[in-house]
Amino acid sequence: MQQEGVLPNSGTFGGLLNVCASMVALEEGRYANEQVIQSGWDSDVFVGNCLVDMYAKPGSMEDTWRVSNKLSSCYVVSWNAILGGCAMHGHGK
Repeated sequence: MQQEGVLPNSGTFGGLLNVCASMVALEEGRYANEQVIQSGWDSDVFVGNCLVDMYAKPGSMEDTWRVSNKLSSCYVVSWNAILGGCAMHGHGK
């Protein structure tokens, strides 16, 4: 996409991050996170929630908290992803 001169938007990154979350592809998700930051989409609420979910599903809770703390506000979607990640990986306390 970028080779053709088409820049990604929030929908592009959201889709990419959702695929990484579904596949529990943490390393690919970390690379996507770098691309999000470089493209300036890291302050977008939708993309931020996708990042929270992408890090929470494989249990990378430090990254989950880091990303969620950067969001302007934590919405129900963010908290659901955080709580789901905690529950799936035994971080109930």
